[in-house]
Amino acid sequence: MQEPAITEALVTAHGLKPDEYDRILSLLGRAPSFTELGIFSAMWNEHCSYKSSKKWLRTLHTTGPQVICGPGENAGVVDIGDGLAVVFKMESHNHPSYIEPRQGAATGVGGILRDVFTMGARPIAAMNALSFGAADHPRTARLLRGVVEGIGGYGNAFGVPTVGGELRFHPAYDGNCLVNAFAAGLARADAIFYSAASGVGMPVVYLGSKTGRDGVGGATMASAEFGADTEEKRPTVQVGDPFTEKRLLEACLELMETGAVISIQDMGAAGLTCSAVEMGDKGGLGIRLDLDRVPCREPGMSAYEMMLSESQERMLMVLRPEKEDEARAIFAKWDLDFAVVGETIAEDRFLILHGNAVKADLPLRALSGEAPEYDRPWVETPPPPPLPVLPEIDPIEALKALIASPNHAHRAWVWEQYDSQVGADTLRTPGLGAGIVRVHGTGKALAFTSDVTPRYVRADPVQGGRQAMAEAFRNLCATGARPLAATDNLNFGNPERPEIMGQLVGAIRGIGEAARALDMPIVSGNVSLYNETEGKEILPTPTIGAVGLIEEIDGIIPATPTDGMVALVLGATNGHMGQSALAAEAWGIETGPAPAVDLESEARHGSFLRAHRDLIGAATDLADGGLALAAFEMAATAGIGITLDPGDIPTLFGEDQGRYLVACSFDQAEALMVAAARDGVPVAHVGRFGGGDVRLGHSTAPLAELDALWRGALAGIFD
Repeated sequence: MQEPAITEALVTAHGLKPDEYDRILSLLGRAPSFTELGIFSAMWNEHCSYKSSKKWLRTLHTTGPQVICGPGENAGVVDIGDGLAVVFKMESHNHPSYIEPRQGAATGVGGILRDVFTMGARPIAAMNALSFGAADHPRTARLLRGVVEGIGGYGNAFGVPTVGGELRFHPAYDGNCLVNAFAAGLARADAIFYSAASGVGMPVVYLGSKTGRDGVGGATMASAEFGADTEEKRPTVQVGDPFTEKRLLEACLELMETGAVISIQDMGAAGLTCSAVEMGDKGGLGIRLDLDRVPCREPGMSAYEMMLSESQERMLMVLRPEKEDEARAIFAKWDLDFAVVGETIAEDRFLILHGNAVKADLPLRALSGEAPEYDRPWVETPPPPPLPVLPEIDPIEALKALIASPNHAHRAWVWEQYDSQVGADTLRTPGLGAGIVRVHGTGKALAFTSDVTPRYVRADPVQGGRQAMAEAFRNLCATGARPLAATDNLNFGNPERPEIMGQLVGAIRGIGEAARALDMPIVSGNVSLYNETEGKEILPTPTIGAVGLIEEIDGIIPATPTDGMVALVLGATNGHMGQSALAAEAWGIETGPAPAVDLESEARHGSFLRAHRDLIGAATDLADGGLALAAFEMAATAGIGITLDPGDIPTLFGEDQGRYLVACSFDQAEALMVAAARDGVPVAHVGRFGGGDVRLGHSTAPLAELDALWRGALAGIFD
């Protein structure tokens, strides 16, 4: 098949700017072939090269005594003691999920699971953070149903529990939903597998499923904003098979036990191209590939298609040659393809052969290590308009405005479609704060959470970035877990617009400050830019996934109170209503400053809570909706009423940071208040749990009435 001529239009269609193409011409001293153009397009796009964010990502706090492997590998690795490590990462599949929600979300789950088990870890938990357009937008219901079906169908069949996540709706996502997938696994701390190739003349082995035409150009598509041709991009979305992925997991883990693996890399974005280039670049080696040996499921595939296909459930490995027969037998047992498709070479060269012809001959390091890096112009985000005087509202009516909205309604309609108990180690399922999973064979557990408040980030990216980290920190502390580390998924609009680049720069600054102050380093992550359609950007959404360690399962702080417990707020309440959930849901007002985040107070309050867990009957952090929403959710989940003494709206619904709602017995409350006074931690008695009503100051409603509204709101919209 004759390759097309390289024209200006073809270069533009591959997402390459004129100066980038000039750089390619300079590097090669000639025009690239069609296959070479595709390879450059795949490796130099935003999704693979991080060319707009590299400069700022380097400023993040990424190290600590607990960190075994930080950013740069398939996933981050953190020591949890007893010779074990937790391996985790969060990654986006936004563009594919908007085009084809079921397969886009399913393959997002599959990709993040491979990122974890390619490091040698068995997955033990998954989460997802989902952002959709307005609930009444004509596309939202289809997107939500498809995404939830895709996540549940893939994760359930693969056999990993979904233990937490987020769901939000806002008109800013009407033209570009966000699907961020998180996975975590357990591995031996001394048996982590990396992607850097080593040794010259070592066989490069293709593992897993056959290569097809699905997903060709997916990474390039994910590095551009949407226009009127969105539907035409459907062929760039991959198709997943969770049962094949499960076999691939078992085969890879079995193979890793044999000592055959020198290095291994998931074939994710840009498929065979990215996996081969990254392995070679990290190892300082070249790679030769013979595409005639690549297992294909469709006849007549070109070199271009094979190199850029993003068919799922595939791995690339550098193998010890003496172990080839043993390795081949393992993959035959699991009914998976195993093919030696190339070798490592000493030269800085990426040599692609197909049909007895050279289809690409490129300097390998130029594809990865020398990819473009931009210091894009940016401007600081201006302060938002001031918050107007909010209308008077009865506290119960205010609570109803929150719990009847899709943003704060009960999420069971979503998580009941996920298997949260598979593996039999889940100790806390979705809906009760951070999810908790037992570390099998030990007395330990791991807590997982995902957090961000995009309204805050839009108003003040630095404070919004800090708050996302701080809320994740609080969610972990509220379970009794010691926060270990975090992964970030930075979802923003077009970085070529200085105001969007300013959001990204500010959010990274805030995240970095919080990571250092809270001793919660960023060990992995993903940047997803160009999330906009026809010039309308999403809310800046830097999602934080975080992991905490519970040394003894008996030390878990319960999530639900019992009848008669006292309600205390730990942390200072000033009634901050700027950018609050109540203002947004009750009146559509999204103005005013984001709440300030005092990182020193956050660290001190979290440490105090964990140190006094024996005095705490139940705890949750205070975030969206403030005290009133948190207290109602705790009470309704426990099936008991709540009486809150403060009657003013700012005290009840304000979103001051650094706060926890604690439930405990009278004697425990007295002891906790004494300890708090001694340690300089603000604490206030705010009410009690019990009875059958919800009382907010002088306003009262039956718990059963409010509970029915809360539990039925989401299903009422989308069933």
